[in-house]
Amino acid sequence: MRKLFVGLAALLMLVVVAQFYFAASGAFSSAPNDEAFRPHRALGYVIFLLPVVMAIAGAVARMPGRLIGMVGLIAGLAVVQVVIAVLAKAFNDTGDTTTTAGQMVFGLHAVNGLAIMAVSGNVLRRARVLSRSTVTDRPGGVGDNAEVPGPTAGTAQPAS
Repeated sequence: MRKLFVGLAALLMLVVVAQFYFAASGAFSSAPNDEAFRPHRALGYVIFLLPVVMAIAGAVARMPGRLIGMVGLIAGLAVVQVVIAVLAKAFNDTGDTTTTAGQMVFGLHAVNGLAIMAVSGNVLRRARVLSRSTVTDRPGGVGDNAEVPGPTAGTAQPAS
């Protein structure tokens, strides 16, 4: 099940990269309008839904809670993308005229997209490391969420 999680994490990273590609191709098209950004918007749904599926797969695979939380963060950042776009449109004039304030707010859309990319890369890296190791690979056979046993504060240590 961990290999499936890694595969989903790799797919998510690929989708995020494609998202940047489609944003750029829409922005630099001969007529950058709503239709030019259709593929970009469509992948936005995938960037929200895929982490939800990953969170379920991660829970079944008993991935660390912090990793599952990072996957949830990606879904949350995808929601923020929509909020940023709506706020940017609210700052624009009636019709289809873009204001400076609207452009400034919409610039946060790209910054948030970079945050999504960074978290997605971190999830992929951590998932790959975890998929290569097993519980028995760790000292004392402890799991991913457990701490490695060690001396406790205030206890006497044997002299060597």
